[in-house]
Amino acid sequence: MRHAVAAARQRLLAAGLDQRHAHLDPEVLARHILQWDRATWITRADEPASPEFLAAFGTLIDRRATREPVAYIVGSREFYGRDFLVNPDVLIPRPESELIIDYALQRMPAGQFARAIDVGTGSGALGLTLACERPEWHVEVSDISAAAVTVARRNAKALGVADRVTFLIGDFLEPAMGLFDVIVSNPPYVARRDQPGMSPDVRDHEPHVALFGGQDGMDLPRRFLAQAAERLTPNGWLAMEFGYGMQDPVEEAARACGLEVVEVLEDLQGIARTLVARRG
Repeated sequence: MRHAVAAARQRLLAAGLDQRHAHLDPEVLARHILQWDRATWITRADEPASPEFLAAFGTLIDRRATREPVAYIVGSREFYGRDFLVNPDVLIPRPESELIIDYALQRMPAGQFARAIDVGTGSGALGLTLACERPEWHVEVSDISAAAVTVARRNAKALGVADRVTFLIGDFLEPAMGLFDVIVSNPPYVARRDQPGMSPDVRDHEPHVALFGGQDGMDLPRRFLAQAAERLTPNGWLAMEFGYGMQDPVEEAARACGLEVVEVLEDLQGIARTLVARRG
């Protein structure tokens, strides 16, 4: 099987994948077919490949060569130590979004009740993780896409939190009632003007409704912030992810809504990534 994986790496390089993904992805796909963990792969990769394996592996490599993301091919992506079902109806959760979870858990210790909402939930990565980590919270999740909410429901059931989460379909906070102690969101913030230069993995496969925030990327973040500013409790706070180079317009938009900027969190690469704000 090792020879099949080596050949697939050359195939993916020729298809335009970068060196890192062309090297890693064939092994991931091979282990997915075999249902092997990495330790098993290391010890058994030199076994002969069966015709059934080669046929299935070839199909998956063909899909990856079209730049279909591995997460959609295998049907899941890990987020905060848990596996989340993903499909083309939802964005693929990214490690950068875990900043929001880290901040929420540090700011609000276990045992303290909170009413929280994840706006634009997609797969449910943010909201359902908070429900798992803070079972005493009441969590709501909303998305404008009914298909995305269906995925979030399936993830909630798999994680055992479906009975503690409210699912809403609608535009940002519009379907929700009342005030919230915690509002989190990874809203659409990619600038339309950047679309031609995006990776085909994202541009051609992930849902545009969850990606693009207007020509400069700020249309939907501004709308989200305006709604969130009116829906926070007196001591409530929000955390919102944003894109590279957007810190200044995001802070300006938050202050224009009457929010007080508490801090801006940086990811592991030192890039400003998440706005934390509270009612001013």
